[in-house]
Amino acid sequence: MKKIIGLSIAGGTTLIFLILLEYIGPFYKSFNNSKPPQIIFVLGGDIEREKAGIRLARALEIPLLFSGGSNPEHAIWLAQKSNLAPNQLILDYRAHDTVSNFTSIIDELNEEGINHALLITSEDHLPRAIAVGTLIAGSKGIRLTGISISCQEDCKDESFHKKFFDVVRASLWVLTGIDIRRFTMI
Repeated sequence: MKKIIGLSIAGGTTLIFLILLEYIGPFYKSFNNSKPPQIIFVLGGDIEREKAGIRLARALEIPLLFSGGSNPEHAIWLAQKSNLAPNQLILDYRAHDTVSNFTSIIDELNEEGINHALLITSEDHLPRAIAVGTLIAGSKGIRLTGISISCQEDCKDESFHKKFFDVVRASLWVLTGIDIRRFTMI
């Protein structure tokens, strides 16, 4: 009987370890990634973010992804005006907020073999974006490096509630693949 209990405990412990490894493994990979960035990921909301992303994409010669932001015609015009190679610009308008900026595209980035992305957003938005993005991208083994763009007089303090709710949403998305926002009125 003691052998059965011992084997059950060992088996249960091993199962828990394997389940945790399934979740923790990709995060470990993302935190220990020292490879150079492969894409620039700009969160929409300010034309200055897009301009900074274009400058950086030209300098590093890597793709540039706009998630939301200015309309497609303006984004393409801005890229052309700045001599960004047409094949470098990727436009994605599926996101409606910070969490969906990541959940709407992260599987595609993972399938493309992206393991390091530069994340551009405004300085007042970067802490929440990095918290959410590190959870979602990290769950796929993708490292994010944040770059803040000054918002000067336009900076707004984000509420604790907004930060907390987005981190909870991101965590639940990582665990379940479901965004709870669709079940709320927030």
